[in-house]
Amino acid sequence: MTFEVLILGSNSAIPTLKRHPSSQLVLFDQMPYLIDCGEGTQLQLRRYKQKFQKIRQIFISHLHGDHYYGLPGLITSMHLLGREKPLSLFGPKGIKEILDVNFKHSRTKLRYPLEIIELEEEQRYIYEDERIKVRTLLLEHRVPTFGYVFEEQKRELRVNKVAIEKYHLSLKEILDVKAGKPVFRNETQIDQSELTLEEQPLRSYAYCSDTGFKPDLAQSIGNVNLLYHEATFMEDMKKRASETLHSTAKQAAEIAKLSGAEKLIIGHFSTRYEELDGLLDEARRVFENTEIAAEGESFRI
Repeated sequence: MTFEVLILGSNSAIPTLKRHPSSQLVLFDQMPYLIDCGEGTQLQLRRYKQKFQKIRQIFISHLHGDHYYGLPGLITSMHLLGREKPLSLFGPKGIKEILDVNFKHSRTKLRYPLEIIELEEEQRYIYEDERIKVRTLLLEHRVPTFGYVFEEQKRELRVNKVAIEKYHLSLKEILDVKAGKPVFRNETQIDQSELTLEEQPLRSYAYCSDTGFKPDLAQSIGNVNLLYHEATFMEDMKKRASETLHSTAKQAAEIAKLSGAEKLIIGHFSTRYEELDGLLDEARRVFENTEIAAEGESFRI
């Protein structure tokens, strides 16, 4: 099953002709989960041929406009296109009020159920299905801000085809092996390691939206396969980053190194940077396996 992250927007507060505000699509086994929804997100979804009616969960990091201004439009488009399936929205307290006011004055009554789950503090797990589970990270910004960690659910065991032929396993026995139940021959239990293939490591992705440099965040992130961490400024703007509770590219790399992440993506770039090579070089000097969150690029885990 594929597990990948598609970058829809990678700029900070002000969009440019080349970069859009924050938004990403996590795709697990082709099921999409939307993280943040900056202005223009639904256009980006169309540009990269993603069917936004398939989205069932949206995760908003915080209530600065570049992370949610695209939300009312996307929700309304889903409505106008005849959506009937429920949509779940996770975000900081206040997001329900914002949407309620918008729909009240536009006299919009959605034709599908919209469930809004407001977050007020860091929680272990806020969502799970048969594919993934999602937990939050408490970030350090000017308004309540959450990061999200997507963790692959434990898969059923894979049956060794050699064992199926050797022991002439029945369909019931194959299902028992997948469920971890014992299988016997002549009242002797067959060793589980002979019946199953080696388990593949579970994969994970962490999204750290706007945040000041917070070294203790690394422990909460854990050694994920892929980490996205904002890098609004370069190190020569470190004072500005501290004042606005943002991070530099070097600081993002330090978090990746401390957390034990395998790969780092940096984004949320200040509009002052037309070219991004300097931010990438700065991060790679600390954490070599770093990439730019280039819009339209997909990062497979």
